[in-house]
Order: sequence, then C-alpha cells, then structure tokens
Amino acid sequence: MYRPRVIPCLLLENDGLVKTLNFTDPVYIGDAMNAVKIFNDAEADEIVFLDIRATERQSAFNFELISRISDEAYMPVAVGGGIDSIEKVRLAFQAGAEKVILNSAFLENPELVSEAAEIFGSQAIMVALDVKEVDGEYAVYSKRGQTKEPTSIMEYLHLAQNKGAGEIFINHIDRDGTQEGFDTKLISAMSSRIDIPLIICGGAGDYEDLKTAVDAGASAAAAGSLFVFMGGRNSIMINYPDREEMAEIFR
Repeated sequence: MYRPRVIPCLLLENDGLVKTLNFTDPVYIGDAMNAVKIFNDAEADEIVFLDIRATERQSAFNFELISRISDEAYMPVAVGGGIDSIEKVRLAFQAGAEKVILNSAFLENPELVSEAAEIFGSQAIMVALDVKEVDGEYAVYSKRGQTKEPTSIMEYLHLAQNKGAGEIFINHIDRDGTQEGFDTKLISAMSSRIDIPLIICGGAGDYEDLKTAVDAGASAAAAGSLFVFMGGRNSIMINYPDREEMAEIFR
C-alpha cells in the first residue's frame, strides 16, 4: 500500500551532526555513522545529509564520508553541500549517493541541473530552495539564509522543473528547528504550481505534523529536530516512526 515518504534530514558541520535554529547556531548532536545505523534499524524511507559549510568554504561534500555513509545505509541517500559541477555530481554518485541536492549551484547556474539530469537522470537530481516569509510573501534566500534572491520563488520552481529536476526540496528557514509545525500555506501554494514531487522540511514537531504536510500537498515530509530530539528538554535521541505508527499517521 502506498504511503508518503518520511525523510530524516541531517545537517553536517566538520563531518559531525549538528542541529540549527532558523539556520543559525549549529549545536553538535552526534556522529553521522551512528545515526545511519539507527535509521537503518528503524527502516527509514531514505535519508538526506546536508553539509552546511561546504559552499562557504568553497569545497564539496566530503566524498569519503558519502562513501562510508552509503556503504552503511540500507536506505537511499541524498547529499548536498558544495556540489557545483558535473565532476562533483559524478563523484557523489561514484561514492554511493543515490540523489544529489543542488541549492546554491542551481541559483548560480541553473544549466547545471539540465546537464546533470541529462547525464544521470532526473530522478537523481533534487533542487533545494531555502525560503522565508517576508511581508506575507515567500522569498528564496541563499548564503545560509542571509541573502534574499531577486527572482521570485514561483519562477525558481518553474525553472527547476523545466531544467529537469526530479524533485524540489523546500526548507522553511523561519521554522527550522522550531518544531512549531509545517507551514501548510506554503506547502499548498508551492505544490499546486509544480508537477514534480515536493519535499517539505522545517517545523515538524510531532508525527501528526507529517500527515498535515502531506494533506496540504507535499509528496514527502522531511524533518531534523523531530527525529533527533526527544521529550520536553530536547534530549538527543534518534527516533523514527515504526510501521504501526506509520499506519496510524497516514490512516
């Protein structure tokens, strides 16, 4: 029986797992390989790793780490961060990634999406957009949420789709790490404008939020804090809904 995908989204800084709040103040939360093992046991649908410093240090995702993660993971692995050329896309796939995520590289050179999709297939190329709400309108931001891009989010959505992206990953900066729930208005507005899957991330506070996101139009729901913290004091504990919980969430 079909059900939407539920995706842990994990952030990396210096190859360690971190968690942010509104894209700021990364806090170390553990080892990437240990997290992969736990999500393996939990039978996660797939997993996303984003290197939050790769673009600013002008280097690509650590391909050796991708290789170790992919060797360990039983689920599809998507990686992003500093991947800004076909050669780096190729190296990510050679290291074992099943999907590559293009964010800053897409904003600076949309043709990279076309070239990558032509070579590796659209299903393997994901475009990520970091979004804030400004005066009631949604805008795309770069440089870890510091710079507002001049092009409208709708234009970026259509451009990503037309260039051959297989999926679009939207990360809501205002809700990152807040666990206040997904922005259903954003999901509804964005999903209605594209014909490819939309993955939403930013704001999930409980498992019921995952269903809320899908009901609003998302094809998949991604989360960080929800799957790495537990309890009112946000104790670090990797978690993921089991089959019975999934059946209850998407009943």
